[in-house]
Amino acid sequence: MGTLLEVKNLKTHFFTDDGVVRAVDGITYDLEEGETIGLVGESGCGKTVSALSLLRLIPTPPGRIVDGEVWFEGENLLKVDEDEIRHIRGNRIAMIFQEPMTSLNPVLTIGRQLTEGLELHMHMDRRAATKRAIELLEMVGIPSAASRINDYPHQFSGGMRQRVMIAMGLSCNPRLLLADEPTTALDVTIQAQILEIMAKLSAEFGTAVIIITHNLGVIARYARRVNVMYAGKIVESSTSREVYGNPKHPYTLGLLKSVPRLDQVRKSKLNPIEGFPPDLVHMPPGCSFFPRCEYRSEKCHQEEPPLMLVGEKHYSACWHADEVEKAPVE
Repeated sequence: MGTLLEVKNLKTHFFTDDGVVRAVDGITYDLEEGETIGLVGESGCGKTVSALSLLRLIPTPPGRIVDGEVWFEGENLLKVDEDEIRHIRGNRIAMIFQEPMTSLNPVLTIGRQLTEGLELHMHMDRRAATKRAIELLEMVGIPSAASRINDYPHQFSGGMRQRVMIAMGLSCNPRLLLADEPTTALDVTIQAQILEIMAKLSAEFGTAVIIITHNLGVIARYARRVNVMYAGKIVESSTSREVYGNPKHPYTLGLLKSVPRLDQVRKSKLNPIEGFPPDLVHMPPGCSFFPRCEYRSEKCHQEEPPLMLVGEKHYSACWHADEVEKAPVE
């Protein structure tokens, strides 16, 4: 497999009356063809903004991509013209947005919203596009697809709307699928069904996937590699097995310790990370995790640690990576 996507030093800032919000502040990672990777972290750490930046969907003003490169199939997406990026969106790179009810157009039928992309990118006529749309709905498990294709989004449940979003995302056989919190607000059984559908279709079509979530269980099951984000930066990166079994950043360890475990006694207390994420307008000096870290030292307060190699293909942005204890989960 070759490299499909390379993100280099991507920075996306929002220029507000209160100051500059460094939502994404210099992230670098890559993705191989057909691979599934995870992007995980607390709300507000920059996960969604980083994905929107890949497709240049940042609202301007106040947002602006101020630096970096996004190489996809030999093209820097930050340099191509508007016509080219519109052709790439929904065609070669598709995105499943976080909340399907606000992503689907309430005044258009499900069928029309599916056929529009097929007609535009695949150059199908209306009849062929409708036939393909029905096949897509059947593929993601929507019963009576031929009759339901004329329904509107409000006539579908949350799980069914999310299936429609997956069908829409895969309609043009994209090379890359960005799944932004694809199971938000769904109950656990429906979550599992949606994720299994995504995994099956990814394997069938060879589509690479970036799963953006705060759900560590989702990443453990479906992603081969994981990037942990905090305050707009990637603070740890490795295979999922390595990150979960041998974390090398205090923030990753804190996330793992805060997950409920079935093998603990019922009255065991969770260990949440103390404090709050930093204000992205007024970032503290040194390491951004310094105020919440139990391993902190004076060096952490004075110098920001770069993302350093701490094991085989294992990177951590921590001056005390060797001191971080083993995770409580395997």
